[in-house]
Amino acid sequence: KQPVLQRWQGLHDRFVASHPMAGTAEAGVEAGLRGLFAGRPWVVTPDAGTAPGALAMVQQLAGVVQAQWLSCTAPAHDQAVALISHMPVLVSAALLEAAEHGGQAAAAAGLVRQLASSGFADTSRIGGGNPDLGALMSRCNREAVWQALARYRCQLESLEELVQDEQWGLLQTRLQHCQAIRPEFL
Repeated sequence: KQPVLQRWQGLHDRFVASHPMAGTAEAGVEAGLRGLFAGRPWVVTPDAGTAPGALAMVQQLAGVVQAQWLSCTAPAHDQAVALISHMPVLVSAALLEAAEHGGQAAAAAGLVRQLASSGFADTSRIGGGNPDLGALMSRCNREAVWQALARYRCQLESLEELVQDEQWGLLQTRLQHCQAIRPEFL
């Protein structure tokens, strides 16, 4: 949101930087679903120049669609969405490419695609989504996405070491921790 706020500052006195945190893999108005925003966060990043009346109108809209109002600074927003929205698109894309390239090396190249099931579908959904949106999110939030990818790479390398060193107990402990914290993100 930081680049958006910088672009709109002083141009329009009723601009409110906000958006719901919900969507599907589809794009466009046709992809809309009734109740899509219900219970989902609607984040707003007001600054000193945000008109109170305009802010109230956006909050009312969020209420109409039953979204949960959430206010934060633009830099905090950008860091958070890099971790939970923008980076996962790239991680999911990397998963798809790894399966594609690894499958080409397999004796039965088509087997990888034939065996892919719900777990793969769940983790690859956003990587197979709208490429324009994924590239735009990365371009407009480049620094935070880069930092998120570095954090992810560190975690992945740590898990890789546990597998390489056959530290199954430590791996299980890490996975148990992930199992415990996942509900906090949903």
